[in-house]
Amino acid sequence: MIRGLIYILWMCLSIVVVAVVIMIMSIFVKGRPLYTPALFWLRQITAFADRCIGIKYRVTGMENVPSADSTERVILCPKHQSTWETFALPAIMPHPLAFVFKKELLRIPFFGWALGRLDMVHIDRSKRAEAWNKVAEEGSVLMDKGVWVIMFPEGTRTVRGAPCRYKTGASRLAVATGALVVPIAITSGRCWPRATYRMTPGIIDISIGKPIPAEGREADELMREVETWIEAEMHRLDPQAYQG
Repeated sequence: MIRGLIYILWMCLSIVVVAVVIMIMSIFVKGRPLYTPALFWLRQITAFADRCIGIKYRVTGMENVPSADSTERVILCPKHQSTWETFALPAIMPHPLAFVFKKELLRIPFFGWALGRLDMVHIDRSKRAEAWNKVAEEGSVLMDKGVWVIMFPEGTRTVRGAPCRYKTGASRLAVATGALVVPIAITSGRCWPRATYRMTPGIIDISIGKPIPAEGREADELMREVETWIEAEMHRLDPQAYQG
């Protein structure tokens, strides 16, 4: 718990510096140049989780990720059990990532202020139709610029091993834009459980599935395929979480 608190404290202090850099840079530049200091911070945060707490990770299926020079539209659909994957996935992927997130995060001092200057999609969840239109419009524009969109199909962090409902936002966007959907299973909950600072040393497995083309598919059917693959992989990677 003490190491977890040290990690959170270091994260909060370091984001102040990075956020100020991003906000100053945003006066002069837009787009990808602002992603560079953010990516540097995310890589440091991921590495410090190893040094401070002993949280390591291993990736399988990286060959399923489109290459760095790919022009394909891509939507990542990861399992979401922890804050950890929001830091680690941008550090691992070969393209800039744009998260779809609730607009309330923009109110967080420094973190939210910097987030609002990056190429991301923030939505008002209380206005569902308006939120979807914004995701479809801005998501398409960003993917045309070579940015990959990342959407957690469960919508929020879930308890390790608990049943969850997958939403179709990501598959709807994929069908609307002709994007590839990349399912990702992540066992982050066994090292950093949801809504707690009690972090545990260990190895987080990241398993990346083959891209699923959305062309000619129905959103519901496509998301069922994503869910089936992720949940089967989670049972394989973390069987202790699903006992009983």
